[in-house]
Amino acid sequence: MRKKCIAIIPARGGSKRIPRKNIKPFLGQPIIKYSIDAALNAGVFDEVIVSTEDNEIARIVASLGADVPFFRSEKTSDDHASLADVIGEVISEYKKRDEYFEYFCCILATAPFIFSKRLTQGMQLLEKSGADSIVPVVRYGYPIQRALKIENNRLEMICPENYNKRSNTLMPSYHDCGQFYCMKTESFLKQKKL
Repeated sequence: MRKKCIAIIPARGGSKRIPRKNIKPFLGQPIIKYSIDAALNAGVFDEVIVSTEDNEIARIVASLGADVPFFRSEKTSDDHASLADVIGEVISEYKKRDEYFEYFCCILATAPFIFSKRLTQGMQLLEKSGADSIVPVVRYGYPIQRALKIENNRLEMICPENYNKRSNTLMPSYHDCGQFYCMKTESFLKQKKL
């Protein structure tokens, strides 16, 4: 039997760096539309919801096919709330309704290059691998061991011991590509982090 899975798209209305970033137009569409479309078309989610405290965002995402089953609390709407806080609140709200999802996928609202195929692959890999979580990563284009810093108006290596090492001999490094996080709900509830 297939396990229940929910897509959660956090979209706070009070962004400070880029005001209203989650609904800003990107190629003629609200940027959140790309994340919603990818989730709806992935074919692996029982529900696709948006977590927001904002009425305008709620109206827009409803017109795009996602659901806002409840509004965020003040605690998860401020500048200090983490993604884990938001996910925890969603899981808790569903628990009050006697609903439980074995898996969730937190999809960032500002990920216009996300593809439904990647979400499908991520959820399938999570279920088949036995891992607690799956996150897409991208290899850095150049070894981070050769990174530089500016200190006292001087450019210096962060790890000067790598100055004479060939870049192709240094271990490859990766970074989170900022699109989604798939996780077993049970593992999240134990760890309280993504």
